Amino acid sequence: MLNTNDILETIQMIQEENLDIRTITMGISLLDCIDSNIDRACEKIYQKIMKKAGNLVKTGEEIEKKYGIPIINKRISVTPIAIVAAACPGEDPVKFALTLERAANDCGVNFIGGYSALVQKGFSAGDKELIESIPRALSVTDHVCSSVNIGSTKTGINLDACKLMGQIVKQASELTADRNCIGSAKLVVFCNAPEDNPFMAGAFHGVGEPDCIINVGVSGPGVVRAALAKAPEANITEIADIIKKTAFKITRMGQLVGTEAGTMLGVPFGIVDLSLAPTPAVGDSVAHILEEIGLEKCGTHGTTATLAMLNDAVKKGGVMASSKVGGLSGAFIPVTEDAGMIDAARCGSLSLEKLEAMTAVCSVGLDMIVVPGDTPSDTIAAIIADEAAIGMVNSKTTAVRLIPAIGKKMGEELDFGGLLGYGPIMKINPNSSSKFISRGGQIPAPMQSLKN
Repeated sequence: MLNTNDILETIQMIQEENLDIRTITMGISLLDCIDSNIDRACEKIYQKIMKKAGNLVKTGEEIEKKYGIPIINKRISVTPIAIVAAACPGEDPVKFALTLERAANDCGVNFIGGYSALVQKGFSAGDKELIESIPRALSVTDHVCSSVNIGSTKTGINLDACKLMGQIVKQASELTADRNCIGSAKLVVFCNAPEDNPFMAGAFHGVGEPDCIINVGVSGPGVVRAALAKAPEANITEIADIIKKTAFKITRMGQLVGTEAGTMLGVPFGIVDLSLAPTPAVGDSVAHILEEIGLEKCGTHGTTATLAMLNDAVKKGGVMASSKVGGLSGAFIPVTEDAGMIDAARCGSLSLEKLEAMTAVCSVGLDMIVVPGDTPSDTIAAIIADEAAIGMVNSKTTAVRLIPAIGKKMGEELDFGGLLGYGPIMKINPNSSSKFISRGGQIPAPMQSLKN
């Protein structure tokens, strides 16, 4: 039965506290599009995406009007293109990126993810060719996003892939230096990448997923902060309970939208990713939640503990609201996309080292962090390896999305505009990691991998 107070509370969340459905993402399998002729494969891919996702944006808009719920992004994820490209040796994989761009434009979606490769245990046919093409692919497209999985708890970490990705991240920035290095902002490097993640830049449609599916990402940092502001004297146990109850309400909304979208489009509803994904807008910050709990500034001592509590409470509340919770789920800490993180980084309270500690207890990892343009590629590779190690040992997803700001130095800022935001260029440890990265090979899987 609908409760009038619940309805009014939801309206207030939407109007005043930045509650929204951050994305509905349609996952599409391209396995039946594989062809040894790259032109035929590209045409099959385009036709399938248009057939499945042609009405995705229209459906999202209809749900917005019906329920009054803002759906910020409509997106598509596809089978990792390296798998499709393996059937076309010697061809240029960028043709696939251009096909994805064409389909994204014609469908009207915000982003399309899946220009991806999974190389946690080594490179198979098509992987290296696709990875080496990523900077070019991202420089000639606007909507295509890319991801590479270089490690997992089961397999360990592919150090050769870390070294290569350090170079690729740098090249992606260099090729888009005239556009504020946007290329590397559309590229993420994973350990333990989930197959059903609806959020960009890391979304791809895993090989274990159905032919087509709808996944939903909800977000409401402002709602959580507003709920905590009403309980200034609560102890930390009570605060955790408030967050759980708020996450429950947010997730129910996501389940409603996902179920409705799946029914209207004739495809199964997959999961709700109940992550608190911030934006640069005032009142939509994960950092401000931590500060509401009692930190003077995000990054100070106690930040990791409060973030751990927040992440856990969000998951517990969401799991009670839906039996289909997946993706990443928890709290995101992308620096340039969070007004509170931006302020904390500017004043020096938040450092790269503190962010790394925070990633051990949050949903993703070192996300949307701007570093000096002259940062060596081996240093970027070592940062990727560090973050992958946290994910590998803790059996969790971690990721790195660094943006080397070509031509800029520490203390300057880079502004992407829109959802990607802006942020200060952060300090990097000047000591070299090149000898370690150049050793190559595979960091063995930890004891946690032996679960059978």
